[in-house]
Amino acid sequence: MTSPFYTEDHELLRSQVRRFVETEIEPHVNEWEEANTFPRELYKKAADIGLLGPGFPEAYGGTEEAGSQPDYFFANIIAEEVARAGAGGLSASLFSHGIALPPIVNIGTEEQKQRFLPEVLSGEKIAALAITEPSGGSDVANMKTTAVLDGDHYVVNGSKTFITSGMRADQYTVGVRTGKPGFGGISLLVIDRDTPGFSRTELKKMGWWCSDTATLYFDNCRVPVANRLGEENAGFMGIMLNFNSERLGLAAIAVSMAQTCIHEAVDWARERQTFGKSLLGHQAIRHKLVDMQTRCSAARALLEKTTVQVNAGESPIPELCMLKNFCTEMLEYVAGQAVQILGGAGYIRGCKSERIFRETKVLSIGGGASEVMKDLAARQLGWTERG
Repeated sequence: MTSPFYTEDHELLRSQVRRFVETEIEPHVNEWEEANTFPRELYKKAADIGLLGPGFPEAYGGTEEAGSQPDYFFANIIAEEVARAGAGGLSASLFSHGIALPPIVNIGTEEQKQRFLPEVLSGEKIAALAITEPSGGSDVANMKTTAVLDGDHYVVNGSKTFITSGMRADQYTVGVRTGKPGFGGISLLVIDRDTPGFSRTELKKMGWWCSDTATLYFDNCRVPVANRLGEENAGFMGIMLNFNSERLGLAAIAVSMAQTCIHEAVDWARERQTFGKSLLGHQAIRHKLVDMQTRCSAARALLEKTTVQVNAGESPIPELCMLKNFCTEMLEYVAGQAVQILGGAGYIRGCKSERIFRETKVLSIGGGASEVMKDLAARQLGWTERG
């Protein structure tokens, strides 16, 4: 891939991840999708070649030096290359630590980092983030799951839903209400899967079939105070710090999946014969493909521009919101057009474009719904009503 933003190290990583996807994922992904799961040992295999470590300090098993500014192009490359398999559910679950561990890195103590990070980054344990509740998704400040202090433990009651890796995770970074209503009364706890009173139920989905997604239930779960991240009632910032990298990652997945759809549609259009010539011989199809590639290339350019800003230490919230919306809306268009070009073949399971088409909506909902992103961007830009 020719781009001034990618170094030799970036391209070496890309080659390594691509080989991993071609040998360890693509031959099995259709089977895993139908089975609604994938082998737990894939985490260890991914960790062994360094796929779980980018963005995390070397001291705990990551690949970034402590104190250095993370290079998000590395994370983008991993997200893009794994997304080439056309199975967003696999990406979501395999890399669920990418949203579960940053609060520990950002506001956890040294002891907590040593306790909770290394086994996950080595692929021995699986981590999940649990913020969303049945009563509200993007409205994080209205969180209702409670944690009441009782001696050296919190007693946790409530539920979380749509939790990626919810069934198989070993540790959960959980948002709880420890104080007053609003964002000022939220704390973060790390809760072990074997905590008495903690249970889970699996959720069936339109897409992301091989992703493990669940509703979590907390019934008088006693969680040590030592598992609280940061100060009490100061967890909201730990949650907010997550969103920059999450939205960047979702955009990278959307761009890669769109390009995958385009490649599949072009290959089909070259081979499929209609009315005495290939589909690619019809001007309507060529124009359709050009429109798809134009939107995908524009989204990639915006992704690279925003990644440069984040790498520079900026927190470009409006740009990240607009990036996520632009890329996910682009994917919806491209995937839909790819299925149209593929015709009946695009409606049969096992086709990447069919699977991606089913998965497009989750990207426009996850990490903040599109409508929420637009409103947040407007407020950050100062476009608010006077009065």
